Amino acid sequence: MSTLVGIVGATGSGKSTSFLPQPDLGITGLDPQKTFIINIAGKPFPAKRWTTYYKPFTGDAGNYLNTNNSSKVCLSMNYVNEKRPEITNIVIDDFSYLMGFEFIDKALVKGFDKFSEIAMHAMEVLTTGRSLRPNIKVFVIFHEDVIETSYETIRKIKTVGRMLDEKIDLPGLFTVLLYTKVTWDDNAKKARYEFVTNRDGVFPAKSPYGMFSSLYIPNDLGYVLKCINEYEAPDDADTSPQKRVTNTSKNQ
Repeated sequence: MSTLVGIVGATGSGKSTSFLPQPDLGITGLDPQKTFIINIAGKPFPAKRWTTYYKPFTGDAGNYLNTNNSSKVCLSMNYVNEKRPEITNIVIDDFSYLMGFEFIDKALVKGFDKFSEIAMHAMEVLTTGRSLRPNIKVFVIFHEDVIETSYETIRKIKTVGRMLDEKIDLPGLFTVLLYTKVTWDDNAKKARYEFVTNRDGVFPAKSPYGMFSSLYIPNDLGYVLKCINEYEAPDDADTSPQKRVTNTSKNQ
């Protein structure tokens, strides 16, 4: 069984930046030779010359697919699973648009059945993502929904309808669910982009104890993947926290 890794955050908080190699920002990102990207929104990615290492998917070649059709997303993941052994990372960016676009397409359809269909299609994608080779990590990127009540602020994965929230509880499908955090560094005069690895009183992130060396880490999926692989390594591998080198990238 493959591993789902969730990334949740607002627009412009460093989600897409995190998987693209960007040495100028100190971001390792994911190795394009081992990574397959499914671009749901169809937007250009925020990195210089990203098209030089991500080429359109043609079956036997290519590592980039632009689609918001859930069936095509599932078919492409299954194809990569069976026919592309060199691929060990799949990125779905952004899963919330997969639901949102389908809702817009069915906006004039009366009744509540459309919400059931949207939820079913979303679950088909996540179920497929969990059923691939054990060495595959599926990074699922979500938009964040912030709900203000009279006494608290609730942060959650942005969904369509209530079925996925009430009947499934999407965070329960993820062992690693990171949230983006952006703060202003007054000394450096620039924003600091980070991932939150566990609950901090504001963000409901989660990850196994000891997987990450800090509550806040750089928004670098290359570093995240390294930590996950070290945590999952056999007991005889020397991957103790003392041996782990903390990522000190300057970030963006």
